[in-house]
Amino acid sequence: MLRSDFFSPEQVEAIARDYRNAGLEPAEVAAMAFAEKVTHHAYKVAPGDIDTLYSHGYSDSSILDIILAVSARNYFSRVLDATGTEPDDVYLNLEPSLREALTTGTPLGEAEHAPR
Repeated sequence: MLRSDFFSPEQVEAIARDYRNAGLEPAEVAAMAFAEKVTHHAYKVAPGDIDTLYSHGYSDSSILDIILAVSARNYFSRVLDATGTEPDDVYLNLEPSLREALTTGTPLGEAEHAPR
Protein backbone atom coordinates (compact mmCIF):
# COMPACT_ATOMS: atom_id res chain seq x y z
CA MET A 1 0.00 0.00 0.00
CA LEU A 2 2.66 2.52 1.03
CA ARG A 3 4.74 1.62 -1.97
CA SER A 4 1.97 1.43 -4.53
CA ASP A 5 -0.02 4.46 -3.38
CA PHE A 6 2.62 6.93 -2.22
CA PHE A 7 6.17 5.98 -3.13
CA SER A 8 8.06 4.14 -5.83
CA PRO A 9 10.12 1.07 -4.86
CA GLU A 10 13.25 3.21 -5.15
CA GLN A 11 11.84 5.82 -2.76
CA VAL A 12 10.81 3.21 -0.19
CA GLU A 13 14.27 1.67 -0.40
CA ALA A 14 15.90 5.10 0.04
CA ILE A 15 13.71 5.78 3.09
CA ALA A 16 14.55 2.39 4.61
CA ARG A 17 18.27 2.86 4.05
CA ASP A 18 18.57 6.52 5.12
CA TYR A 19 15.38 8.48 5.68
CA ARG A 20 17.36 11.66 6.40
CA ASN A 21 18.59 11.77 2.79
CA ALA A 22 15.60 10.25 1.00
CA GLY A 23 13.89 13.44 -0.16
CA LEU A 24 11.30 13.51 2.62
CA GLU A 25 9.79 16.73 3.92
CA PRO A 26 11.41 18.09 7.12
CA ALA A 27 8.31 17.16 9.15
CA GLU A 28 8.52 13.58 7.85
CA VAL A 29 12.21 13.38 8.75
CA ALA A 30 11.39 14.67 12.26
CA ALA A 31 8.70 12.00 12.65
CA MET A 32 11.08 9.28 11.43
CA ALA A 33 13.83 10.45 13.82
CA PHE A 34 11.33 10.40 16.67
CA ALA A 35 10.14 6.93 15.65
CA GLU A 36 13.74 5.73 15.59
CA LYS A 37 14.30 7.11 19.10
CA VAL A 38 11.13 5.44 20.38
CA THR A 39 12.33 2.16 18.84
CA HIS A 40 15.85 2.20 20.24
CA HIS A 41 15.70 4.46 23.31
CA ALA A 42 12.10 5.08 24.35
CA TYR A 43 13.24 5.79 27.90
CA LYS A 44 15.23 8.77 26.58
CA VAL A 45 12.26 10.53 24.95
CA ALA A 46 12.21 14.00 26.50
CA PRO A 47 10.08 17.14 26.27
CA GLY A 48 12.48 18.53 23.66
CA ASP A 49 11.66 15.63 21.34
CA ILE A 50 7.97 16.43 21.62
CA ASP A 51 8.68 20.15 21.13
CA THR A 52 10.51 19.31 17.89
CA LEU A 53 7.43 17.53 16.61
CA TYR A 54 5.21 20.44 17.69
CA SER A 55 7.48 22.78 15.71
CA HIS A 56 6.74 20.70 12.60
CA GLY A 57 3.00 20.98 13.12
CA TYR A 58 2.29 17.70 14.87
CA SER A 59 -0.49 17.69 17.45
CA ASP A 60 -0.66 15.69 20.67
CA SER A 61 -2.89 13.13 18.98
CA SER A 62 -0.60 12.76 15.96
CA ILE A 63 2.42 12.34 18.25
CA LEU A 64 0.55 9.65 20.15
CA ASP A 65 -0.31 8.03 16.80
CA ILE A 66 3.41 7.89 15.94
CA ILE A 67 4.23 6.35 19.33
CA LEU A 68 1.45 3.77 19.08
CA ALA A 69 2.25 2.84 15.46
CA VAL A 70 5.96 2.43 16.21
CA SER A 71 5.28 0.44 19.37
CA ALA A 72 2.78 -1.86 17.66
CA ARG A 73 5.14 -2.47 14.75
CA ASN A 74 8.06 -3.18 17.07
CA TYR A 75 5.96 -5.59 19.10
CA PHE A 76 4.69 -7.38 16.00
CA SER A 77 8.18 -7.62 14.51
CA ARG A 78 9.56 -9.14 17.68
CA VAL A 79 6.74 -11.69 17.87
CA LEU A 80 7.36 -12.71 14.26
CA ASP A 81 11.11 -12.92 14.81
CA ALA A 82 10.82 -14.88 18.06
CA THR A 83 8.41 -17.39 16.52
CA GLY A 84 10.46 -17.82 13.36
CA THR A 85 7.59 -16.69 11.18
CA GLU A 86 8.56 -16.38 7.53
CA PRO A 87 7.14 -13.54 5.42
CA ASP A 88 4.29 -14.10 3.01
CA ASP A 89 4.63 -14.19 -0.77
CA VAL A 90 3.84 -10.49 -1.20
CA TYR A 91 6.96 -9.59 0.78
CA LEU A 92 9.05 -12.26 -0.90
CA ASN A 93 8.01 -10.93 -4.32
CA LEU A 94 9.30 -7.41 -3.67
CA GLU A 95 12.23 -6.20 -5.70
CA PRO A 96 15.34 -7.88 -4.20
CA SER A 97 17.09 -4.64 -3.23
CA LEU A 98 13.92 -3.30 -1.60
CA ARG A 99 13.32 -6.56 0.27
CA GLU A 100 16.92 -6.50 1.52
CA ALA A 101 16.56 -2.88 2.71
CA LEU A 102 13.37 -3.72 4.61
CA THR A 103 14.53 -6.98 6.20
CA THR A 104 15.51 -6.82 9.86
CA GLY A 105 15.81 -9.48 12.53
CA THR A 106 16.34 -13.08 11.51
CA PRO A 107 17.60 -13.30 7.92
CA LEU A 108 15.07 -14.80 5.53
CA GLY A 109 15.18 -18.58 5.41
CA GLU A 110 17.05 -18.89 8.71
CA ALA A 111 14.13 -19.23 11.13
CA GLU A 112 15.22 -22.33 13.04
CA HIS A 113 13.52 -21.60 16.33
CA ALA A 114 9.85 -21.67 15.32
CA PRO A 115 7.60 -23.39 17.87
CA ARG A 116 6.60 -26.88 16.82
